[in-house]
Amino acid sequence: MHLFGSRSSSAEPVAVAIGGMIALAAAVGASRFVYTPILPVMAEALNLTRAQAGMIASANFLGYLLGALLAAVPGLPGPRRGWLLGALVVSALTTGAMGMVSAAPEFLLLRFVGGGASAFVLVLASAIVLEWLISAGRPGLSSVHFAGVGMGITLSALVVSVLLSAGADWRELWIAVGVVVVCAAALVAWLTPHDRRHPVEAVAAAPRRLPRGLGGLICAYGLFGFGYVVTATFLVAIVRASPAARGIEPLVWLVVGVTAMPSVAFWTRTGAWVGIRHAFSLACLVEAIGVAVSVLWPTATGALLAAALLGGTFMGLTALGLAEARVLAPSNTRPVFALMTAAFGFGQIVGPVLAGYLSDRNGGFVIPSLLAAAALVAASVIVQSLRPEAMTWWRRNRTLA
Repeated sequence: MHLFGSRSSSAEPVAVAIGGMIALAAAVGASRFVYTPILPVMAEALNLTRAQAGMIASANFLGYLLGALLAAVPGLPGPRRGWLLGALVVSALTTGAMGMVSAAPEFLLLRFVGGGASAFVLVLASAIVLEWLISAGRPGLSSVHFAGVGMGITLSALVVSVLLSAGADWRELWIAVGVVVVCAAALVAWLTPHDRRHPVEAVAAAPRRLPRGLGGLICAYGLFGFGYVVTATFLVAIVRASPAARGIEPLVWLVVGVTAMPSVAFWTRTGAWVGIRHAFSLACLVEAIGVAVSVLWPTATGALLAAALLGGTFMGLTALGLAEARVLAPSNTRPVFALMTAAFGFGQIVGPVLAGYLSDRNGGFVIPSLLAAAALVAASVIVQSLRPEAMTWWRRNRTLA
């Protein structure tokens, strides 16, 4: 499917992967995750409680859940490229508008809509890119696509850090990141021109019966969503609250982004070596350690280790889960991706609200973080219980470059 223009056959897969990378960097890495480094200064300026901060985060994740379900609607009108670019524009507008409002209902609405846009981008971009790369015989380039999330986190962390050091307030941070996303959306549009040679496909309906093993994978994916999100939402706030780690606050989210960029390639190769079932399980356990370390070792070293383990696993787990879902249901890629993303989104909705509530009651994030770590361990156990033959695709597809 030549959705990415008429380039040479050798350059075209690379252009597809780069287009997907920039799309994920803009809508997921920047728009969705920039709330984490902005949250501490925003909360201080507006006197937000941790429960309120968690509600704002969960509004984004509720939008993410509903956006994933909408992306699964059979026969979605118009070309996928148009929906993808439209979602990127919405992501940019809702991000920048966060710096132009002050009331809680406005924050909730903007983050809700922005979450829906980010899910739409993830589902559509991943379906288009993975489908195209596999058909072109270049599945290894999927790591370039998924590296976009880490790239977006890194870029937005740098923007926030530089502007904070220059004296910017929380409003200017949101607006600046919104501008970055607008620029990225324009670049994605350039990389994804219309191609009239290929009309829009009819979208397959969701399967009436889940393929064997997919239900367990979806459950584990939802636990993964709950397990990572407490640290992903509150890590910078946790660091700011620790006298021993406060000095590295500008660095900690940057570490998450930098370690996320190569993580998909690393876990892809690990999956090819030991099998997807074992790679997913191992990554869940590694991430669980990072989540626990964030609160049990409240020092600069502990915070950096937690950031590295979180960044080094969460996108790898995303890629492993989506790739395996495609293998289990190859004829229903979009709706199955949406089911996976919806389960992931549900876990994310519960996580910040519960963490904020428990933190306000107990004065810290120890209990919610340990609950999150336990969810990741449970996800690891569930995936290990799946049939081995359902988790061996990458063993048969070792061409990863």
